[in-house]
Amino acid sequence: MNIKPIKTEDDYNNALKRLDVIFDTAPNSKEGDEAEIISMLIENYENLFYPIDAPDPIEAIKIRMEEMNMKQKDLVGVIGGKSRVSEILNKKKRLTVDMIRKLEDLLQLSASILVTNYQLSE
Repeated sequence: MNIKPIKTEDDYNNALKRLDVIFDTAPNSKEGDEAEIISMLIENYENLFYPIDAPDPIEAIKIRMEEMNMKQKDLVGVIGGKSRVSEILNKKKRLTVDMIRKLEDLLQLSASILVTNYQLSE
């Protein structure tokens, strides 16, 4: 096992290639341990050089609704009437504090995601 920090794009690509070779090895074996360590190094490198921004609040709501097999009509009463739900999901109106509290409970989304500023549609 020849493991070293990932410092360059070449190191990163080589680590990905090696992980691809040993990915399905048995846990707690020599190669299984190597795969676990390489995975952590790759994750660290990706977090530094390829960060993924969190979605805006409305996209987060839509993603969670899809995960929970929910439709717009399922938010009626939580956000307001049918037209208010449409305005919110189409970014015509902003979420209110009351809506954020209710959505946090219903969708199990962190309020920190829901309070993030986002651009309204025109």
